Amino acid sequence: MKQGLLIDMDGVIYSGEELIFGADKFIKNLIDEDIPFAFMTNNSQRTALEVVRKLKGLGIKVEESHVYTSAMATGKFLSDQSPNGTAYVLGEGGLLSSLHDHGITLVNTDPEFVVLGEGRNFTLEMVQRAVDMILAGAKFITTNRDPSPKKPGWNNLGIAATTAMIEEATGRKAFVTGKPSPVMMRSARKFLGLETSETTVIGDTMETDIQGGVQMGYKTILVLSGISSKDTLGHYAFKPDMIASSVDEIKFPLVWWEGK
Repeated sequence: MKQGLLIDMDGVIYSGEELIFGADKFIKNLIDEDIPFAFMTNNSQRTALEVVRKLKGLGIKVEESHVYTSAMATGKFLSDQSPNGTAYVLGEGGLLSSLHDHGITLVNTDPEFVVLGEGRNFTLEMVQRAVDMILAGAKFITTNRDPSPKKPGWNNLGIAATTAMIEEATGRKAFVTGKPSPVMMRSARKFLGLETSETTVIGDTMETDIQGGVQMGYKTILVLSGISSKDTLGHYAFKPDMIASSVDEIKFPLVWWEGK
């Protein structure tokens, strides 16, 4: 039985623009050992090719087939729900490309869906238009609701804040397609061609990567090179199958791979 990995990026492979120690060797080992893996990111702005280029700049050489984004999950979900559907999109390159690739037509009036992703150029007029469309009957989709960093000078008016604003204005809850939603956790696994029992998630965030993996019945590895710390693990009703300081500490085969 083959075994594979769904790997978060920020806080696992890199931190901001800096490579996390040992991450390049970790990925090279996966490639050398022919272990199936995909980077699984909630960032909907970048295309798979742009993710590959970013990683190359950090010294990690992978293919587009190693990347699965919330934009890709959103495009597949919408095409499954409504083949040749229409959407008004607040988002950028990666999301726009994915929806187009999945046969979704982008419109400015009377859409079937309003889709929210990350973006730097939203205006209140654009958000107001989205609100009016949802009130008129469009379905509200958000690629994720990752929290803002809550640090001075950072992008604190991010996707979670925009999602909450639209929800309050419309009285409608957004349907989330990115992590930890089963939509993305399941489609990322299928993207790799894995079964549930063959899938392990590696991430640095209890609320997204680990929670999403636990809910789907996947094995999970929490790395402490990003957001989470051991001090806060007791706050959660679920726990990872393994904890490592970073991916550099993870050795193969994993204990639950033995005998499979």
